[in-house]
Amino acid sequence: MATYRTLTGLNVPSVTREQMVKLDHIAIEETGPNLYQMMENAGRNLALSALDMINKQSSQIRIIIIAGSGGNGGGGICAARHLANLSDLIEICLCLSSPKKLSEAASYQRKIFSSTHGQEVSVSSLETMDAHLIIDALIGYSLNGSPTEVSTKLIQWMNKQTTPILSLDIPSGIDSTTGKAPGQFINATRTMTLALPKTGLLQGPTGELWLADIGIPKAAFERLNLDYTAPFAQNCLIPLEIQ
Repeated sequence: MATYRTLTGLNVPSVTREQMVKLDHIAIEETGPNLYQMMENAGRNLALSALDMINKQSSQIRIIIIAGSGGNGGGGICAARHLANLSDLIEICLCLSSPKKLSEAASYQRKIFSSTHGQEVSVSSLETMDAHLIIDALIGYSLNGSPTEVSTKLIQWMNKQTTPILSLDIPSGIDSTTGKAPGQFINATRTMTLALPKTGLLQGPTGELWLADIGIPKAAFERLNLDYTAPFAQNCLIPLEIQ
């Protein structure tokens, strides 16, 4: 099993899919923050991470966000809105894998995004598009079995681009507990994981690993009996080493 630490040497505990489900439940049902607040925090941090990756690019930037129908997709849609709000020089193209199956929270994010200058694009239109950065917000930690046919097609498209890929929480197609891939998976340039690193975040597909604070209080971590010390200091987004 991999271990994770900050650049200052602080060990950060990792969680399996089952533990992360419990942590989300504790936050949503007991301690807070609620799902919408966590999604907002995740999306804003994802937008900041994207800006960090394109800061040396040309003035006119195109970012393509590939978003799934659940919580991971909602975070990606939220990031798309934040990026679109920043500048008209950033062209935001949002591709939804299953636009008719969006969760309630993801649908809410889509509604807000529709009021920006960003545009939705179809899966089929991606074949004629390129970008300076691709954001992978397709599946997340809940993967159970091989990706669907549509998700597989999108993963294959992302991987064949020469564009850097920023994955949200875990590269799509990777089992968040084991690190194994039951089917096609993303080879990320950078992965921004949420709250805590997942035990399946291994060197290789993960790329550079960054950790984002989504507002979960220490008491929630303690209820999972985790040896948790807040690693963020003065930043909500920090790099981690995988060992």
